[in-house]
Amino acid sequence: MTDIAKIRNFSIVAHIDHGKSTLADRLIQFCGGLSEREMSEQVLDNMDIERERGITIKAQTVRLSYTAKSGEDYVLNLMDTPGHVDFGYEVSRSLSACEGSLLVVDASQGVEAQTLANVYQALDADHEMVTVLNKIDLPAAEPDRVKAQIEDVIGLPADNALAVSAKTGLGIEDVLEAVVKELPAPMGAVASPLQALLVDSWYDAYLGVMTLIRVRDGIIKKGMKIRMMASGAVHTVERVGIFGPKPVAVDQLGPGEIGFINAGVKTVSDAKVGDTITDDRRPCAEPLEGFKPSVPVVFCGLFPIDAADFSGLREALEKLSLNDSSFSFEAETSAALGFGFRCGFLGLLHMEVIRERLSREFNLELISTAPSVVYQLTMTDGNKMDLHNPADMPEVTRIQSIEEPWIKATIMTPDEYLGQVLSLCVERRGEQIDLTYAGSRAMVIYRLPLNEVVFDFYDRLKSVTRGYASFDYQMDSYMSGDLVKVSILVNGDSVDALAMIVHREQSEYRGRAICARLKDLIPRQMFKVALQAAIGGKVIARETISALRKDVTAKCYGGDVSRKRKLLEKQKEGKKRMRQFGRVDIPQNAFLEALKMGDN
Repeated sequence: MTDIAKIRNFSIVAHIDHGKSTLADRLIQFCGGLSEREMSEQVLDNMDIERERGITIKAQTVRLSYTAKSGEDYVLNLMDTPGHVDFGYEVSRSLSACEGSLLVVDASQGVEAQTLANVYQALDADHEMVTVLNKIDLPAAEPDRVKAQIEDVIGLPADNALAVSAKTGLGIEDVLEAVVKELPAPMGAVASPLQALLVDSWYDAYLGVMTLIRVRDGIIKKGMKIRMMASGAVHTVERVGIFGPKPVAVDQLGPGEIGFINAGVKTVSDAKVGDTITDDRRPCAEPLEGFKPSVPVVFCGLFPIDAADFSGLREALEKLSLNDSSFSFEAETSAALGFGFRCGFLGLLHMEVIRERLSREFNLELISTAPSVVYQLTMTDGNKMDLHNPADMPEVTRIQSIEEPWIKATIMTPDEYLGQVLSLCVERRGEQIDLTYAGSRAMVIYRLPLNEVVFDFYDRLKSVTRGYASFDYQMDSYMSGDLVKVSILVNGDSVDALAMIVHREQSEYRGRAICARLKDLIPRQMFKVALQAAIGGKVIARETISALRKDVTAKCYGGDVSRKRKLLEKQKEGKKRMRQFGRVDIPQNAFLEALKMGDN
């Protein structure tokens, strides 16, 4: 067991692409965690998606041994955290397991939106901060300007900020020295009853449920009976280990240490992230605080293409929710798409990643509906209800008001693109709160309706600013708005999977766009097909798919014209009758295409 005064637990926080994972790679390399042969780029990012996209999705931990210049040996527990706003929950969990943070800022880019968000999270968790200016080797690096910006925008002293280059390995030793000198050692007592925080859990095909823990007080060792305080489940510890970065078995974990345990947990509900683990025979007095539950903001329906995959999808979602506790799911049915699940995510990238993981890790073929948000309805009888699916919306006469979620968005952009950013926010019904300058960068704070953001706001923002803008948001409140349900009718029959809730001003445009798209997607029938978008009983857009016409006069060679006319009249009568009874089969791909995000 390690002496508690020689332990340092710290995480790395920064904006996307400021070099967190590369810095973690260099620290591992310097401390000899892996041999040269085993080293690779993004060594802690072990998912294919992470490597392909060059982003971190899961916070990963690693234990390093470091001998300081003073000759003392230290144990460093490093947590590499994601930078993207959609994985903010991972960041908050990692921060609660540490005492200090490395704030990494790109010396060529400066402070970005997510830098601010993550720093404030770290300061809320009472962290000591060490500021690191990364990418110092780039010709565009301006360390003095960025230092001034850190002091102005964040309010942290930056005169002793470390200049490093994670790519070349410059200044890595200075970072490690700063970690052991400036960051505090953890608190805890060996003699106290066991009190450990369950930081993360995931499913291993061979070992079952693995749990990552941070021990506050007491000791956890193999063969011990432990109790999960939230669920009350009792398990026996089968294996105790640390990540160095490969899993290594150890005898026990003491106060301040971070490691993993295997305790034969079979059910997913027993390993709740944020739970407190204690000794079954000598439990601690009260559980640890745990984490604030994450609030999903974007919802979409996931339906298996093959109905037989429904139970497989449920199992896959349960295993994923163990690994990523920030998304939620509940069963739902749709007349068009059959049985599936309504899933809640922290953002669009989060939704994309989960979909990708379901198809790769579990070989599932899925249809996803367009992303939507939760609306709050106040009924005329005073009751309130949450509306997840537009198809379930009650009669308009019963609704007193509809409230939609609004967010508070922080956008940082170079000065020359400010005009385009402001006009984009105004177009999306935004309300400006604040506009400040930090050097040549403008920081705009806007209130925006979430349903305007979930489609393609981020993509549009990136394209109008050539990728230089950064965007961060947090939930603000619910506000009532002039919202209407647009129903899509095919030959007078409403199609529930295509219904959507939009602002009245945009309803016509959106309805017209979806009718035009369906016109191209639905194959022609033997009769005319009317495609309509309607608000209640009022049709706001219409397209007509013309009928396929069989040439009934083909076998008439010569003869009187009245013969041809007779055949055409007969056909006309038949078509009328057919239209009366005719039903349109909408192919599956039409739903897929019509629900494609961002194009509606």
